[in-house]
Amino acid sequence: MAMGTVKWFSPIKGYGFIKPDRGGKDVFVHISAVEKGAHTSLAEGAKISYELLTTRSGKTAAAALFAYFEAAGC
Repeated sequence: MAMGTVKWFSPIKGYGFIKPDRGGKDVFVHISAVEKGAHTSLAEGAKISYELLTTRSGKTAAAALFAYFEAAGC
């Protein structure tokens, strides 16, 4: 699993981005992936582990999220 920090997430828009710990492009995260992880939102600055998947359109997105809310002070 990859690790990163939530750059921003908007439950109203239904998506956000994760900044990978190893660097590189920010990773898109959709509300459906957040909800599958039993959450309704992600706090900015939260540490999170995730798996990468390739969407039908060929883009990379986060899936199988696990947020470390304690580490982010949430």
